[in-house]
Amino acid sequence: MLYVYLTQNTAMQTASSGLAPNTTARITAMDTIRGIALFGILLMNIIGFGLYKAYFDPTNNGGSTGWSLNVWWMNMLFFEGTMRGMFSMLFGAGILLFTGRATSGTQESVTDTFFRRLLWMILFGVIHCYLLLWDGEILYTYGIVGMFAFSFRHLKPGKLLIGAACILLVSTAFSVADYIDHKEAYTQATAARAKRAKGLVLNTKETEAIAKWNGIEKQEKYSPQQVQDEIKARSKGYWSIVQHKLPENVYMQTHFLYFIGFWDTLAMMLWGMAFFKWGILKAEKSRRFYLLMALIGYGIGITINYFETAHIVDQQFSILSFYRNFVSYQFGRVPTTCGHIALIMLFVQSGILPWLRKALAAVGQMAFSNYIMHSLICNFIFLGYGLSMYGKLQRYELYYIVAGIWLFQLIASPIWL
Repeated sequence: MLYVYLTQNTAMQTASSGLAPNTTARITAMDTIRGIALFGILLMNIIGFGLYKAYFDPTNNGGSTGWSLNVWWMNMLFFEGTMRGMFSMLFGAGILLFTGRATSGTQESVTDTFFRRLLWMILFGVIHCYLLLWDGEILYTYGIVGMFAFSFRHLKPGKLLIGAACILLVSTAFSVADYIDHKEAYTQATAARAKRAKGLVLNTKETEAIAKWNGIEKQEKYSPQQVQDEIKARSKGYWSIVQHKLPENVYMQTHFLYFIGFWDTLAMMLWGMAFFKWGILKAEKSRRFYLLMALIGYGIGITINYFETAHIVDQQFSILSFYRNFVSYQFGRVPTTCGHIALIMLFVQSGILPWLRKALAAVGQMAFSNYIMHSLICNFIFLGYGLSMYGKLQRYELYYIVAGIWLFQLIASPIWL
């Protein structure tokens, strides 16, 4: 039953629900987007599976020079947040598919069925996080946020887009507050350290400022010993790893969800609803429309992403450089996501490489199974109950594993279907 949520297959096969949905055809364009987004998510998630605290900051683990740096640049320019954004947009569109294809039964029946399935999704998200050991999982978030997004399904596309933009501004406001707080902490600590270096006595406020920034550095920048301790902890047996990851898992499904995940996901779900109602996600627009959308999206998004990424490198991956870039994060990430969608729609409309389009659509139709497979395969490769490769590969070497998983799923998904 959980497969329905990620694939957005709207066939409601609950006999007691009294629903008789129309399941004559899937929207191939959306399946293709979903397949590509799923593969793109693995491009980013593989860092969390294989390296410690290196998702944004490559200096923590996995290499920050040579090919590893090149891969980090590529991810920051094209993929960070965009694949997750496309997936969230498709979930929002899927809500409309779910309710729109039900040809009989009351609205209460549709709502009841949808919310029961979201509850199942939340449950499986908990299992995926705490027992299948993937703290970056999205099922729990989608289950909770989907309940809110469902309420907006009747809004017109323009209002949905305005709502999404407002929510993203809320997310940006959190980032601004974070940056101001960290900049102030850094400024005060730097001044206090300079005073101490001159042999002067610090007052209580100055001592606390240094302690606060030292705590931030400990949370953001990890010593080789800290990395080795984490590698050792994840090289143990299954139940030991379950206990070790418990605090991080709790954080991701509480604090991170409330302040980051919820707003980000809800905004993109509403964006997806708007794009679905306009026919953008169904490849119904003209080639000229998608070309213009790609040019504008990439022109704005990649430009902002480039200056953000260059700033981080210029600042030698300083803590403040990351928080500064989160302020403009959505302004680069959202247009780039739209550019990706436009490019995929052009690919779908072109008719080229039909075998690849078919395979990607099959991957998208099996999104739930393939998504869980990513966790099972990667955790077996990297954690102690499997091959124990955690922290042992350079960043660029992780993508050999990604390529292998992609190839397997491109072959296996069409065969299974």
